[in-house]
Amino acid sequence: MSKYIRLIAILMIAVSFTFTSCKTTKDGLSQKLENEVYKPLTNALLWKIEGQGLTEPSYLYGTIHLIDSKAYYLPNGTLAAIDNTKKMVFEIDMNEMNDMSNMMSIMNQAFMNDGKTLKDLISEEDYKMVDAHFAKIGMPLMMLERMKPMFLTVFASGDMDPSGLQNGSMKSYEMEFMDIAKSSNMPMAGLETIEFQMSVFDSIPYQAQADMLIETIKAGDSGSDQMKEMVEMYKSQNINAMIAMITDEGEQLSEYEDVLLSKRNTAWISGMKTMMSEMPTFFAVGAGHLAGKKGVINLLKKEGYKLTPVSHKKS
Repeated sequence: MSKYIRLIAILMIAVSFTFTSCKTTKDGLSQKLENEVYKPLTNALLWKIEGQGLTEPSYLYGTIHLIDSKAYYLPNGTLAAIDNTKKMVFEIDMNEMNDMSNMMSIMNQAFMNDGKTLKDLISEEDYKMVDAHFAKIGMPLMMLERMKPMFLTVFASGDMDPSGLQNGSMKSYEMEFMDIAKSSNMPMAGLETIEFQMSVFDSIPYQAQADMLIETIKAGDSGSDQMKEMVEMYKSQNINAMIAMITDEGEQLSEYEDVLLSKRNTAWISGMKTMMSEMPTFFAVGAGHLAGKKGVINLLKKEGYKLTPVSHKKS
């Protein structure tokens, strides 16, 4: 898989709407994981969390942030798990997504610093290619050329068009879960802030982001096919294949994958432990965070919790 298409896959199944980074130091738990023999997990998006003095179970669900409406489904037991919990927790508090004043200030972080534009990062020939591509999908590049290239890459991939949420062609698991929580007057919270999620764009050099944009557009249909393959993995709940897809060894993006996945997973554990001790909680995070040696499931097991896969059949 193209290294840049692979990073787009990370953004789609592991990172929320505004994306993320986390700069944490290696702790004792991370050190212990280095030499651990890791066994692949059962294919399941929904996991029950028990043990460590919890009087009622909490649940962990792996989302994909945008998916074709026709492919959307919930595994058996998902709605029951939500009914049996008292709090809904996402990567970020979804209430913040509906605060327009907050979002306007955050969107300023979507633009490159020092007046830099896309023309400063790519050749004239490549710029013409990018301009033509965005004109084809109805997004004039002249309005977007100061935007950090990774944002443009997400839109250019053709598989994460947020306008699909408005026209009904796409669904968001986070938005669906948020509606369920609101209908039940269920409190919501986040493991990170929007500001924190935006910082991923500052962890990857603009030039690397621009290279990603060019390769994504040049990949064309092959890139789209790879994204469809990833969605099929999600539909089959194959969380092991998803983490393998986005963490192949030996490629230059490993440092960014660490920022997008491993460090964030480690940073979440403390907050999850506190929330679960207070009340049964339903955690909904990108599916790319679940599996792997440094995935959330394994990290919680290392903390002494028992995690059990719930039915992986479609409801």
